[in-house]
Amino acid sequence: MERWLPTVPRANRITLRMLADNTTGLHDYVTDPAFLAELEAHPFRAWTPAQLLAYPYRHSFWYAPGTSWSYSHANYVLLVAALEKITGTRIDRLVEERVTGPLGLRDTRNDFTPDIPRPVLHAFTSERGSYEESTFWNPSWTTAPGAVITTHICDLATSARAIGSGELLSYRSYRTLLNPGTVGLGGATATCPADVCLKQTEAKHFGLGVIVVNGWVLQNPSFSGYAAIQAYLPSKRLAIAVSATKTPTTPDGNMAEVVAERIAAALAPEDPLALS
Repeated sequence: MERWLPTVPRANRITLRMLADNTTGLHDYVTDPAFLAELEAHPFRAWTPAQLLAYPYRHSFWYAPGTSWSYSHANYVLLVAALEKITGTRIDRLVEERVTGPLGLRDTRNDFTPDIPRPVLHAFTSERGSYEESTFWNPSWTTAPGAVITTHICDLATSARAIGSGELLSYRSYRTLLNPGTVGLGGATATCPADVCLKQTEAKHFGLGVIVVNGWVLQNPSFSGYAAIQAYLPSKRLAIAVSATKTPTTPDGNMAEVVAERIAAALAPEDPLALS
């Protein structure tokens, strides 16, 4: 990273691949009580990358870069910054040129605002105590500017198939995407809590920006009352896309995963989508 982002702590020890597979050791600002308090108090706030990264930079690394695994939103904020430096192209344009455009995802876009094109799936949550609408809370904290996108369920299913099958990648790059290099890494330590440094196993591991579970390739975002999953099973050429919101009595967790697990059980019972 020192070539592209030399001011980042331990830039001479962190590679772009470590950012992508979450092995940098950088603290995750989403686990920082100070950040969470600010986010809860001001859900409409627009966050800049510098403001987000200020939180992990206040903490020591969880471990030496490359020696363990832990999910950190900071990795993707930095990865976007590096990609923009390397390509000289803003990330929203780069994604359109390399991904959404070639795949024909005409309703998947970034608008740099909390606005969502109609028709809108409205979100509700009780995470601040009262059950309230959270549809237009600002999602700028979730990743870097230009990488926060809106979509609909059909484009989500297309994305699941394309990413899970490696449609836009060479065979070598596809194997890298799914690479089980994080298997065996993770696990709680004195500095990295168990809910962050989860142990990677042969049955479930993190590739480069995707989770691989029993052969399924997936992503499962969940925040501010929204929950979703896109999953693809290459052996069956089966894509599943689910989006869900919350009622006042919805249990904690990503309810889209629950629905997807049931769909997978019906369509591919011999290949369980076991996420819990």
